[in-house]
Formats: sequence, C-alpha cells, structure tokens
Amino acid sequence: MPKIEVYSTAVCPYCVAAKNLLKARGLEWTEVRVDADPAQREAMLARSGGARTVPQIFINDRHVGGFDQLAAADRNGQLKQLLESAA
Repeated sequence: MPKIEVYSTAVCPYCVAAKNLLKARGLEWTEVRVDADPAQREAMLARSGGARTVPQIFINDRHVGGFDQLAAADRNGQLKQLLESAA
C-alpha cells in the first residue's frame, strides 16, 4: 500500500478537494494538520522545498505538490505510476 501524506489545515477547500480525489480512487492517507502544530508546518516547508500553501501532498516520500498537481497527475497517469512505485 502506498504511503500518502497530506499536509493540510482545517478550513482549506483545496485540502478537501485533494482528500476527495484520493478517496474517490480508494486510497488512504495520513493527514498532518499544520494549523494545529507549528512544528508540522516547519516540517512541511522543509520537505516541500519551501512551499507554504496547503495542501502539500507526498506519495511514498515523493513530493507531488498541491491539489492542482495531484489532479494533473491523476489525469495524465502519473498518479498511477507513483502509487505503483510502492509495490
């Protein structure tokens, strides 16, 4: 099973959209709330190369980006490849 992490905040429509896309694909993820824990925000910044917006999504420790990048990867088949790289 692929390791999916979603850095998010409580009131973020793009975070909700990303989680809905993952759910629609039958995937499970770990949500990391950066609004509730400043240390997690720092971890997100370090892992994402300084990206400050949420969501920031990682699949098998590879930075995918935000919702727009996740949706584009889903459309062009890259998401499937990322998920299969865990197997």
